[in-house]
Amino acid sequence: MPELDGIITRKPTSIAPWPTLQASIGPLDLPGRISKRIFDLAITAPLIVALSPVLLILAIAVRIDSPGPILFRQQRMGRHNRLFNVYKFRSMYHEKTDYSGSLSSSRSDDRVTRVGRVIRATSLDELPQLFNVIQGDMSLVGPRPHALGSRAGDSLFWEIDLRYWLRHAIKPGITGLAQVRGYRGATVLREDLSNRLGADLEYLDGWSMIRDLQILLRTVKVVIHKNAF
Repeated sequence: MPELDGIITRKPTSIAPWPTLQASIGPLDLPGRISKRIFDLAITAPLIVALSPVLLILAIAVRIDSPGPILFRQQRMGRHNRLFNVYKFRSMYHEKTDYSGSLSSSRSDDRVTRVGRVIRATSLDELPQLFNVIQGDMSLVGPRPHALGSRAGDSLFWEIDLRYWLRHAIKPGITGLAQVRGYRGATVLREDLSNRLGADLEYLDGWSMIRDLQILLRTVKVVIHKNAF
């Protein structure tokens, strides 16, 4: 910004001979990203080992309950708007699975299997996302990754509020500030998305390792939730 020469005190950057102003910055600097990754691995790896019997039992239950793959894979958007496959235990009949995510599940959804109702109500279907954390696509805590076709009312999420894209400045999480505040389940109204987005942006603005730990501890209380179906 040459017009600011002689007005601001910032030194010129190495990429331009003119004074500059920083217009935007990600919520985590390099040391923050490194510490968050170490935190994720230090918790996730032992957790997978400890939960391996549970993972095996759930995999067998899904396989016995209905034909089809044990895991449900769906493309979702992660950090820097990159696509990745999120993992879940399959909770719907294979032939009725909605891979785009355009149709939210309802409380009496006939697409959901018997085992599916149990694992969705207890959030156990999300456990395979621990492997997403190991792969580096997700973090334990962060904004939840949404299906590409997700809608609130009749509008796609990013059509409701352009700030939606800001939530992709960091890796998506298995849990997040929106979830521990009870913002989960079907997005029937535009406000359902607005509430979640507000919590996600608040998380980005005030990120800290202490807050990540607090959210993880609070998640235990909302694993079973009235909006989980």
